[in-house]
Amino acid sequence: MYKRILVPVDGSETSNRALVAALQMARESGGRVRIVHAFDELAYLSGFEYGADILQVARQYATKVLDAALDMAKSAGVPADARLLDAPGQRLGDLVAAAAREWEADLVAVGTHGRRGASRVLLGSGAEQVLRMAPVPVLAVRAPEA
Repeated sequence: MYKRILVPVDGSETSNRALVAALQMARESGGRVRIVHAFDELAYLSGFEYGADILQVARQYATKVLDAALDMAKSAGVPADARLLDAPGQRLGDLVAAAAREWEADLVAVGTHGRRGASRVLLGSGAEQVLRMAPVPVLAVRAPEA
């Protein structure tokens, strides 16, 4: 059914759950997965710290997140590749939508914390952005109930 599944990851439990679901679907359908991580260097700079050091640490973390996700795909026996979406100042929803179009994905799998009310308003929702902007169906995988 779904042959090209795009999965944005951030290293959180919820994004890993979305990746596991995507890998299972890809394995069952003979599909493949593209794993993406959005890196916005502007989010790490406030003008009061040593910018180069912070950016280097943030890039190393982004690489670790992608490598760990690729290891999960390899362990699952699913063909996968990974991309770092490096676009300063762009919203996650826009980045994921563009990546889905460019790769011709037929599904996006995203983890969501399922926040409601004030916490969603105050913290925003990357998953909600992806749901609104994606050019293809989106599988939203919720965090386990606490």
